[in-house]
Amino acid sequence: MSVIIQRSAPKTSAEPSFSDNLSPLLQRIYRARGLTSDRQIDYRLQHLAQPGLLKGCPAATDLLTSALRERQRVLIVGDFDADGATSCALSVLALRAMGLQQVDFLVPNRFDFGYGLTPEIVEEARKYQPDLIITVDNGITSIDGVARAKSLGINVLITDHHLASDQLPAADAIVNPNQPHCEFPSKHLAGVGVIFYLLSSLRTALRATGWFQQRQITEPNLAEFLDLVALGTVADVVPLDHNNRILVHQGIRRIRAGKARPGILALLQVAGKNHQKLNSADLGFIVGPRLNAAGRMDDISLGIQCLLTDDPLYARELAGELDTLNRERRAVETAMHQEAEGFLDALSLNEKELPWGLCLYDQHWHQGVVGLLASRIKDKYHRPVIAFAQADEATLKGSARSIQGLNIRDALNLVATQHPDVLQKFGGHAMAAGLSLDRRHYATFVELFDQVIRAQLNAEDLQQTIETDGELAPEELTIDIAHSLQSAGPWGQHFPEPLFHGQFVVIDQRIVGERHLKLRLGLDSQAPVIVDAIAFNIDINIWPDADCQKVLLVYQLAVNEYRGLETVQMIVKHIEPAQ
Repeated sequence: MSVIIQRSAPKTSAEPSFSDNLSPLLQRIYRARGLTSDRQIDYRLQHLAQPGLLKGCPAATDLLTSALRERQRVLIVGDFDADGATSCALSVLALRAMGLQQVDFLVPNRFDFGYGLTPEIVEEARKYQPDLIITVDNGITSIDGVARAKSLGINVLITDHHLASDQLPAADAIVNPNQPHCEFPSKHLAGVGVIFYLLSSLRTALRATGWFQQRQITEPNLAEFLDLVALGTVADVVPLDHNNRILVHQGIRRIRAGKARPGILALLQVAGKNHQKLNSADLGFIVGPRLNAAGRMDDISLGIQCLLTDDPLYARELAGELDTLNRERRAVETAMHQEAEGFLDALSLNEKELPWGLCLYDQHWHQGVVGLLASRIKDKYHRPVIAFAQADEATLKGSARSIQGLNIRDALNLVATQHPDVLQKFGGHAMAAGLSLDRRHYATFVELFDQVIRAQLNAEDLQQTIETDGELAPEELTIDIAHSLQSAGPWGQHFPEPLFHGQFVVIDQRIVGERHLKLRLGLDSQAPVIVDAIAFNIDINIWPDADCQKVLLVYQLAVNEYRGLETVQMIVKHIEPAQ
């Protein structure tokens, strides 16, 4: 059973200085997320950190300026997820808008080449005869790939946001807020945010030299590309610090105004989502998965083409293909999840007896979906999880997901440092990582991984804790409050959407769809308030429960629209019987 606690404001020397027109409820919510002033919820572009603070940005800007002046062939090498796709699309569109005539993109197919600028990808890149390779959302660990490119006389510019290893590639320039000695204040930029900053620096440099006037080119307004930046940032689940919230907020504004790329609007359309009412969660759970489905099931190039096209009809066609791939992905994920649960059930272990670092593998599992499987198992059992699939007869590829308090990339690094013969390669973030190993070493790795996790966590860390923003009073369960909470974002990683908890009387409960529990709830007070609630993907072996008269809920307060009528609704995140 989960432990529910109320968020408290972090200790700080700064006194809260919110304006009086901000409601006490929102002030409480913001303080619990470490905010103390109106400036921290001011999302105007003027408050963005400056590009010049990014180490390597001047050298990279010079490389791109030379590429434009010398009419070089430029090849963008991306990653096969939504961050990589938006980074690719942004790079191609913006560089073309600045006058670069020969720019193309190449993304390694995850099933054939794996991740990053490998020597094998460089050989593929040779076919494009590039003068300059620009990596987006990858490259910081591509030592061999950069060396191969340089040996062929190809310049290399790396833009990335992943954590660096002890050795950096010998690229002509590296832009990454997480490389050593970079003083950029936001270390949480997504890959698309990094390339956006570099392109902003390039535009400023070109403007200073009269480039646009001399060539009679309309100077591009890079704010027009913030829809791509917002999508990539949210979909990559990077922490939404103030800088990222500005980027996401501005991008969402453009999408709501109908000024987004035709591909983004088309992806929302096939999902039945009104772009005028978009929020950050929609980018993460509606648009992102459909874009990611191309990289998981087939080739992310399909998603990139959807983002690149200016033709709404063609965008709609591509969005339909992506939607179909996403349906296939869901079916595969569901089957894998059932198999994983069957495997865990067969162990006949209770949660206390499970490994602290949990590894799962089946030779038939899909490489592109193991990350989603790891995430689902991690959410249920609240421990670091790695799910593996077979890359070839000799090699397994794993996708890791972590819990708060454990840096999964550092944990893999410990395994690699102590046992250098076990892992072939690895990389990633604190909360998610990828790795490859020889199939013969799987059993050894399973033991080593569990040992490393046990050394870094304690039993209390494996206890699921749900942080909420407390209880809402009966008079706060209104459509106006729901609207104010929705517009107070953008919400996301490390800046979570408000959650509340409370006990309610069950008036009615029934299953809708296949696995969704619809509830009508009353308040245990004199106020005659009845609220609708819905819990998605409920365990139908437990619910509905005719004997349950009262429930403890953790929920989000949301706006439900049906046939033009708006009502307040609770989105249930946790439910259990109450006494």
